Order: sequence, then C-alpha cells, then structure tokens
Amino acid sequence: MSSTALLPHGMEAAELIRRAGLRVTEPRRAVVEALQVSPHASADAVFQIVALSVPQTSLQSVYNALGDFEDAGLVRRIEPAGRPGLFELRVDDNHHHVICTECGAIADVDCTVGEAPCLTPSDTHGFAVHAAEVTYWGTCPDCSSAAIAAASVNP
Repeated sequence: MSSTALLPHGMEAAELIRRAGLRVTEPRRAVVEALQVSPHASADAVFQIVALSVPQTSLQSVYNALGDFEDAGLVRRIEPAGRPGLFELRVDDNHHHVICTECGAIADVDCTVGEAPCLTPSDTHGFAVHAAEVTYWGTCPDCSSAAIAAASVNP
C-alpha cells in the first residue's frame, strides 16, 4: 500500500546524507536506500534490507543511522499505537497516514484542507501549534476483499 519514496530529482543517497551535514558511510547510504524501497519501515525491517547489501552492518549501526537522520531532519519517525516506531524519508510536509487494522499496511495521506497544520484545535491551551499528526485506522482493499470472499464461502 505504500509507494516508493523518491529522493529529490537526480539526488543520490550519498548527496542527501551530505546535504544533511552528515558523513557518508556505507551503512548510512544503505539505510536511505532501504527506506526508498520500504517506506514506513521499522528499524528491524530496515536492518534486514541493509544486511543484504552491507552484511557487516549491525542492527545498532542501523539504529544509530536512523537516530542521526531523525536528528538531522532527514527521516521522520511515526509511532502508531501498538506498533514499533516506523521511519520514512518523506519529511516536512505534514502528511498523515492510514493503517490497516488487519495486515498493518500503511499509506500516506496528504493534508486535505489548507496549509499545515491541517487541523485547527478547538483550544490550543496557549500552544503555538506547528503541525498536526493524524492516523486513520481502517481495513485496506486487499483485506476488505479477503473478508468479502471469506464471507461468501462461509455464509
């Protein structure tokens, strides 16, 4: 359900890392490339992908890279209820997410009304609101189709 995250036109992973003010290493490059292939991935899932191309990389190196990237604004961490933290390259646009309650598939949902923060709280309690984070929960098309098919077989 998630689309491949694209780097800015013509930009390589190494250039993106350098522009964030970080030193380019093979594990860091591989982490960016893993998130391109698998947006909304947990650190463990990123590690599984990175280990294919850089087998000497440790899980701790992946966690370190993700932490450095988050601090530098290169990745966004989302924490859906009951799920591990997930990481994505799509940052700074205040988009939201829809998550399937059956299979866990995640898709991005663009802000649909006005400029960020998308939602206007009824009471800010004095806070200067900069962003809103919304998570929609539902059933993805694949799981909905499977449920309909199962119901037609077992009425």
